[in-house]
Amino acid sequence: MIALVDCNNFFASCERVFRPNLKSQPVVVLSNNDGCVIARSNEAKALGVKMGAPAFKNEEFFERNGVNVFSSNFALYGDMSKRVMDTIKTEVDDMEVYSIDEAFLVFEGPAAEERARALRVKVERWTGIPVSIGLAPTKTLAKIATRIAKKMPEMNGVFVLSSSADMERALQRCPVEDIWGIGRRSAAKLQSLGVTNALKLAFADSGWIRSNLSVTGVRLQKELQGTVCFSVNDITLRKKNIRTARSFGKEVSNLAGLRESVGTFAVNCARKLRKEGSCCSSVTVFVNTNPFKPQATQYNGARTIKLAVPTNDNLEIVDAAIRALREIYRADCTYKKAGVIVGNIVPAEQVQLGLFDSVDRTKRGVLMKSVDYINDKMGRDKVRLAVQGFDRKWRLRQERLSPCYTTRFSEILTVRV
Repeated sequence: MIALVDCNNFFASCERVFRPNLKSQPVVVLSNNDGCVIARSNEAKALGVKMGAPAFKNEEFFERNGVNVFSSNFALYGDMSKRVMDTIKTEVDDMEVYSIDEAFLVFEGPAAEERARALRVKVERWTGIPVSIGLAPTKTLAKIATRIAKKMPEMNGVFVLSSSADMERALQRCPVEDIWGIGRRSAAKLQSLGVTNALKLAFADSGWIRSNLSVTGVRLQKELQGTVCFSVNDITLRKKNIRTARSFGKEVSNLAGLRESVGTFAVNCARKLRKEGSCCSSVTVFVNTNPFKPQATQYNGARTIKLAVPTNDNLEIVDAAIRALREIYRADCTYKKAGVIVGNIVPAEQVQLGLFDSVDRTKRGVLMKSVDYINDKMGRDKVRLAVQGFDRKWRLRQERLSPCYTTRFSEILTVRV
């Protein structure tokens, strides 16, 4: 059986681990610059707080209803994620970390459900993070099973999808837009053609699926039917692009400030590429002015640089990003947002070197491994490129930031006995 472990309301749960008094209270976590809601505890959901709700429009509501509001603390969330994944690894050999709060596993043998329930208890006991686990014959079905485990309290956090009758009921209740691998455009297209749930997709004509959703759609259909097409650690669903973008806490007008932010975003993209064992063939940079200041000059610029050889090297990706930035920068504008997108992603092991490539990729690979090791050990950006700067006046507004309990010695909890 394939299992999906999914942390419940992960960001909100991380905040609660070190604040036990929040256990039964509504908690929300805000996006970058304290913009909108990106995580909610069950209590906050019960109050009607919506995902994406603008924080400034709901301040009075939060205060009136005793909602505890936090800025995003990604240093804390990243470390807690590592603790959860390390705990899971003590129980299984075959595991794929899918996202910051999800992991696919393989449970062999007849006692899969018992092992899943024991793992759920262990993760919460060791880390304080509650999880839900769905078990099914395929990854796509495991996603649906986990959704059921989360939404049905009587399942006690674990749901097994194995019998044909259970699968049919689950697929019928799963909207097509909630199927793993179906994006917004594909979902809208399917709905317009009458394919409104997973059951209808599972039994649609495969030729029609291929022509409308490509080969990946056919694989998803087979997965819904119970045939494994995406094994654990399969790279078939590798990301097509990776994006890092931020709205600035304070608008940026000069090239130096933009260069710092774009350089930092490019490094983050490169790090994500290395983490998933991928390389990119293109780097896109975009900048936006503030659309809520119509009296100011409005401008949205973007530029893509093609790379001669696919790479995940900080120096190459940053160099391409800065070149793109110089081409789109306008001195008569003040900028509210910038971002970097790395695209045309391929597995690192499939990269073909160029005949005239002058980069010593073996040495660069060792350098990047060393940089990642130090930054993982000592904290993000302890080793950085000069272009990333240190002042960072453009950085995020985080007025409700909780302490970094697990990654800064100065913020470790003090226990008085």
